[in-house]
Amino acid sequence: MKHAMIFVNLPVADLAASRAFFEALGYTFDERFSDENAVGLILGDTQVAMLLRRDFYQTFVPDKQVADARSASEVLVCLSAESRDEVDALADGAVAAGASAGRTEDHGFMYGRSFDDLDGHTWEIMWMDPAAV
Repeated sequence: MKHAMIFVNLPVADLAASRAFFEALGYTFDERFSDENAVGLILGDTQVAMLLRRDFYQTFVPDKQVADARSASEVLVCLSAESRDEVDALADGAVAAGASAGRTEDHGFMYGRSFDDLDGHTWEIMWMDPAAV
């Protein structure tokens, strides 16, 4: 089975602050999927992270508690980068925009860094040497 697109839904406390954070990192948004409740963060041609106001997110899971990503982890979003320099630029930019720095892994053929965004969601940026794959 193949899927045409993926939408990762993440609850956020302050939609405007989250949008500004990701704009500071150079990301853009799909306004077709954006309104007062959500913004569609474009991660790639067919990948979108839906940043949803916490109360709006709750409507999709009415019988469950919405996790606070600052104290519990439910998802780790890993994105590929084209180079080690791109990994560093994005991770450094995220910290400069208010993120908390996470871990760094350097295995030579694979290099990655992570950060927690304004709501505590963990993002990992990873580069792998194509010759090693």
